[in-house]
This record gives sequence, C-alpha cells and structure tokens, in this order.
Amino acid sequence: MYYKFDGFTQRLVGAAASAAYNPQGLKPIVSTESPAQIIGTTTKLASDLPATESFLGKNQVPDLQKLFQKADGLPIHLKRGVPDKLLYRTTMALTIGGTIYCLVALYMASQPRSQK
Repeated sequence: MYYKFDGFTQRLVGAAASAAYNPQGLKPIVSTESPAQIIGTTTKLASDLPATESFLGKNQVPDLQKLFQKADGLPIHLKRGVPDKLLYRTTMALTIGGTIYCLVALYMASQPRSQK
C-alpha cells in the first residue's frame, strides 16, 4: 500500500502508486524541446583577447616576500615604513580616544540627574 501526505488533515492517507510518487499533483518535468536562445552574441576566442601583461603589470609577490621575511626585528605590520606607521598610530589614537569617550559617557550615565 502507498501513502501520501494530505495537506487538509495533516496526516498520511492511503493513495494509489501514481499519487504517492507525484505528491500534491506535481508531475515530473521532461522537456522535449531545446531551450530558446536568450543571448544571441558570439563568443570571443582567447586569441582575440589582449595580452595579460598589458593590464596585470609586474608580479610584486617575490619582492614583498623578501621584504616581509627579512629579520630586522620589526613587527610585520610596520615593515613597509611610513604608511604603516601612520596607519598604526591613527588606529591606536582612535582606540584610546574611543575608550576614553566610552568611560566618560559611562560616568555621566551613572550620575543621577538633578531635579529642578
């Protein structure tokens, strides 16, 4: 015996084999026609594309590996010089300033308001 889920009673009920294998009246979709072409453009061949050297530029990975793997005692986030130092100091200033601002706001919130 075959069963299917009845949406009205929310229970399993007896059913024929065709109804049990195609629940809720759904029938399997078998397309006999090829799908219609949506975009009618032609494909480009790889030989028609410009050379990759023109827009990629020079590979900088080996140079950066030499720079970052040098044992000069600097932390990794300061190895590139002035831009890294500027970003680091700005981040530290914003962190300290935000901490102070939060502490002041917490202090002000903890004080009772004066009644006029």
